[in-house]
Amino acid sequence: MMTTLLLVRHGETVDNARQLMQGQTQGQLNATGVRQARELALRLKEEPVDAFVASDLKRSIDTCTLLAAPHGLPVTTTPLLRERDWGSFTGRFIPDLKGETWPDDIESLDDLQQRARQFLDMIRKKYHGQRVLAVGHGIINKAIQAVHFGKTMREVEKMTNCEVRMLLLQ
Repeated sequence: MMTTLLLVRHGETVDNARQLMQGQTQGQLNATGVRQARELALRLKEEPVDAFVASDLKRSIDTCTLLAAPHGLPVTTTPLLRERDWGSFTGRFIPDLKGETWPDDIESLDDLQQRARQFLDMIRKKYHGQRVLAVGHGIINKAIQAVHFGKTMREVEKMTNCEVRMLLLQ
């Protein structure tokens, strides 16, 4: 029996709009992000969903809570869905980072993809045969898809805020 994962990126945040590297900071949805989540909740309200899972960072929890409301279901959180730890790049203006040498305190791609594998394994085991909507972040969602499809991170297209991608897990 297949498990269906509806993978969602959180709604736009204040720092997304300001082009700041959020990493594992909590983040706050802005008005656009709240609107995006409410519009997605309306589109998905008739979709069968058995469980809602979010990163344990506020921007994902808030998005997932809005998506879960029409279903009357609680939101479970996990640190496995946290965004990549950008170390000392956290809080920096993204355009200023072009061409800079990456510091050693950024979470490695190997560690990020290992976390993605752990997340997928957890979903398969805990929610076997169910439809799960999970709200994560741009880079961890890329890692999850890369691991699932056996691709490199570069081969996975960036997700927009409140975009949904379906993964069928065996």
